[in-house]
Amino acid sequence: MGLKLVIANKAYSSWSFRPWILLRHFEIPFEEIVIPMAQEETRANMLRYAPTGKCPSLHDGDISVWESLAIIEYVAESFPALAIWPRDRGARAYARSLSAEMHSGFTGLRSHLPTVFRRAVKKRELTPEAEADLIRVEAAWADARTRFGAGGAFLFGNFSAADAMFAPVVERLRAYDAPVSAATRSYMETVMALPSWQEWVAGAQAEPWRIEKYDAI
Repeated sequence: MGLKLVIANKAYSSWSFRPWILLRHFEIPFEEIVIPMAQEETRANMLRYAPTGKCPSLHDGDISVWESLAIIEYVAESFPALAIWPRDRGARAYARSLSAEMHSGFTGLRSHLPTVFRRAVKKRELTPEAEADLIRVEAAWADARTRFGAGGAFLFGNFSAADAMFAPVVERLRAYDAPVSAATRSYMETVMALPSWQEWVAGAQAEPWRIEKYDAI
């Protein structure tokens, strides 16, 4: 039957972007179902696929998985031949820890710099909470690159689940012209050069839906 990934708007849905870019990067076939946000029927439509009434969710026959990190873990388990998590045990533990930290934290950065993939670059001054999160993000990326990234240009050398989990942060830092180090900027450019990244951005640009409260920032 194949995999089905249910996502929200590409322009705004950072949570949907994480499993989507992972599946695309590793060339795992899936059917894409888009449910636009902020519509009268949005929650009802999302509840058809996930008990949370949110996106994303992944469907594999009669198996349903929701929440980005759980979806990524399911995909990694389903395709063990692919290095979705780093092969080295220590690197894998570190990558999972960073991914869980991203899933549950960085609320200051996420709330102050919402995802808008169509946004032209325009600087926004950081709140103290967002600035603290940015400092932590840069430190985490630098540490991962120093300890485990020698084999390539991504956090753990080759592209992995950890890069997918942090991909929306890359977009936030780009769109709001955040003050980042040269090393952080280099990593961001590596992620943004991915064909899967470019495909998502093109999709976001083509969407007809608009949410003013995000577009106006």
